[in-house]
Amino acid sequence: MNGIVLVVDDNPENLSLVMNILENGGFTVLVSQSAENAFSILLEVDVDLVLLDALMPKTDGFQMCEKMKKIPKFYDIPVIFMTGLSEQKNIVQAFNAGSVDYIIKPIQPAELLARVQTHLKNSRTTRSIYRAIDFSGRHFLAMDEHGKILWFTPQVPSMLDCTLVVESSSLPENISRWYQRCMTEPTTIEPYYKYTNNCQNLNVNLAYMGQPEPGEFLIRLTVEKEGDKIISLQKRLNLTAREAEVLFWIAKGKTNRDIAEILSISHRTVNKHLEQSYIKIGVENRAAATARVLQTLLI
Repeated sequence: MNGIVLVVDDNPENLSLVMNILENGGFTVLVSQSAENAFSILLEVDVDLVLLDALMPKTDGFQMCEKMKKIPKFYDIPVIFMTGLSEQKNIVQAFNAGSVDYIIKPIQPAELLARVQTHLKNSRTTRSIYRAIDFSGRHFLAMDEHGKILWFTPQVPSMLDCTLVVESSSLPENISRWYQRCMTEPTTIEPYYKYTNNCQNLNVNLAYMGQPEPGEFLIRLTVEKEGDKIISLQKRLNLTAREAEVLFWIAKGKTNRDIAEILSISHRTVNKHLEQSYIKIGVENRAAATARVLQTLLI
């Protein structure tokens, strides 16, 4: 299958003509006579490309395209205008709204197919790059100076609050405040933020990477794993691997018996590791050890 194309035009004859051209070219075609209905389709179907008329009642094509580009879920869907408007101001308006191409009616079948195929190929290449970045364990999102999301790699919504990221183009409020401070107080604010996603049971570290392009600010996300925390404790407190594991689970509120079961060691061995750990980190009891571990992990 070449791809799914959504054609939006209030004229039934235009819809029929374009649908026949695309279906003969091997595409799956969805049609809509209004921008409002088109958005309903976009929410339900993973559309690869949108062909959009400029002049429509209620929400016109320019407004629909602008709205699409403000929603991260739809941001990277290529939009091609197809319209009878041929003045330069209309063409400029279409590109300013976020379209990738502009076709002036009457539609020429060979030209339409060539343009659709080219932009689909370019879009898929971009998406493949994003997926490859995600697969490598690197997750990024880009934002503008006002805190609106410009783009993100595919796994980012599940790492944060999916509803906010996908539908409102914004971050959770606490992260947004940290982000704004990173831009306004770069020398005083910690460039890292720890975010707990309770829905996914994830601890996510966000790192402010700076401004790679004008008007674009980059944030890198990494999932914090328990193994990473234990390794961090071991290095920072000069512990053995087993001592770090025991202290980690102490800080999690586990009893000595629980820890013995988790680590498959005896209760006596847990006590021995605790005694040695207390001496190394300079504390005398369980509560002080917990406080020291938590403080170390927050550094």
